[in-house]
Amino acid sequence: MNAFRALSRGIDAIVFDLARQLRWSFVPPIMIYFSYGVATLTGIVGTFFVKDYLDLSAAYLAGLAFWAGLPWALKMPLGHLVDIIWKWKWLMVWLGAALFAASFLTMYLVITQPQMMQAIMPVSSWYVTSFLLMPCGAVIQDAVADAMSVEAVPKVDDAGQPIPEEQAKAMHVTMQTLGRFALIGGTVVVAAMNIYMFADIQTMTEADKTETYARIYLMALVIPVLSVSGVVLAGLQKYAQRRRLRAQGVPAQDIAALHRPDEETTPNYWYFVGGAGFVALTLGVGLSNIAYGQEIIFAGSMAIVVLLMRQLLAVLSPAQARTLVGTALILFFFRAVPLPGPGQTWFEIDILGFDQRFLSVLSLIVSLLTLAGMVILRPMMANRSITWLVVMLTLVAGALTLPNIGLYYGVHHWTSDLTGGIVDARFIAILDTAVESPLGQVAVIPMLAWIARTAPSHLKATFFAVMASFTNLALSGSALLTKYLNQVYEVAREVRDPVTGAVQVTADYSELGWLLLTVSALTVALPLLTILVVNRSPLRSKD
Repeated sequence: MNAFRALSRGIDAIVFDLARQLRWSFVPPIMIYFSYGVATLTGIVGTFFVKDYLDLSAAYLAGLAFWAGLPWALKMPLGHLVDIIWKWKWLMVWLGAALFAASFLTMYLVITQPQMMQAIMPVSSWYVTSFLLMPCGAVIQDAVADAMSVEAVPKVDDAGQPIPEEQAKAMHVTMQTLGRFALIGGTVVVAAMNIYMFADIQTMTEADKTETYARIYLMALVIPVLSVSGVVLAGLQKYAQRRRLRAQGVPAQDIAALHRPDEETTPNYWYFVGGAGFVALTLGVGLSNIAYGQEIIFAGSMAIVVLLMRQLLAVLSPAQARTLVGTALILFFFRAVPLPGPGQTWFEIDILGFDQRFLSVLSLIVSLLTLAGMVILRPMMANRSITWLVVMLTLVAGALTLPNIGLYYGVHHWTSDLTGGIVDARFIAILDTAVESPLGQVAVIPMLAWIARTAPSHLKATFFAVMASFTNLALSGSALLTKYLNQVYEVAREVRDPVTGAVQVTADYSELGWLLLTVSALTVALPLLTILVVNRSPLRSKD
């Protein structure tokens, strides 16, 4: 009986409590997050397009990932701009949608009209342009969605009474969980579509594959429509609410206060100066081809973000400021761990025989189990400290690097022989993916919820933006470390001339094993050392 009651309480906390906290006002920001998840639709197509048609090295692609991560540092001025132009923030979603559309149309034309595009500039340049347009559109829309996610959580109940702090914390965790849920839900749709589109990949000719690639990029144009629909729905909700309140005789000034921060935001030009400095630094160094340009940009960006973080700390209590800094450092190094880079995917394609359809199946498993993991772990995220979560996630992430190492060294041959062909390379890849999938999003949600409930109401978007810039800068640091490791351990896939079929680059995976081992060690060491240092300093927090 006790076990039954415990099970009932668990189900209530995981499922029914989530349903009780749902609000119609949550839907508009969820739609924008969902569109960002659907934007991964072109990911697998891009991977195979680069592998089959572009002679770009693993180190170059890792460096390109560094540049793609830098627009997220611009969330600082963008977030502050959202706070300032609160009533007009929907315009920024339209701008982000236009950048998404330009990215997808560029690749569609590259695939369907290669001669025309080649006459203007090299295909690789078009690919890089399209690749960089996507994060630019995403960061603009994300800055608005973060602000809308705070606005979506009510401050008073139906009786007009203030919502208790614990209940408000749970609602913010729910909103941020649903935001990540929508984002990953978009990837579920994407994975299912890719499985369908590549169902006959084994019998497709090169012309069939090219046509499928083009169709996927054309279908991706629905993504900007989804995000724009979110702000349209938000406008309709506010219009309906204003009409209802006016009919009830609520004063106009009280109605207006429901749809903006409690106080007007005074522009802090340091955020715009910092953003302008970031752009000047990026363009100046990037166009100069100076040695160690990426490192200079990373160091300069870090200095700018830290300077702007000091502006945030000035409006917090000393205890809140220490919590913010300590938590940000832990999440930074948790996200800054290096990745193997594209070499691992090339190995899976060339040696293990993973095709477009199987990679889509893996993507679907990741997305579905991430959704389930976030829902199941939501009560834990609301009750456990961020430090505890990061320690747990770090240890699990380290353990989950081992199957990939085993696949490289051929463990699947042994397991396949032992199990009559059941536990082969694809079985191990699916099992590893199934366990790993929920981990990536979990650590971020409590941080977002903490900001949503703690930051001053007239600076919510600014807080989201600056902290996101800091933690997302960690991804640029991860890309740099990935590039360094790919320069130390060189991995190459076979590249053939698309016309003659002649081999231009010979495949070489001999150093991939050492690359995977090094990544595994750093995945565990970096976050745990950071937590040890933070917990022995005044920055330690129980939140």
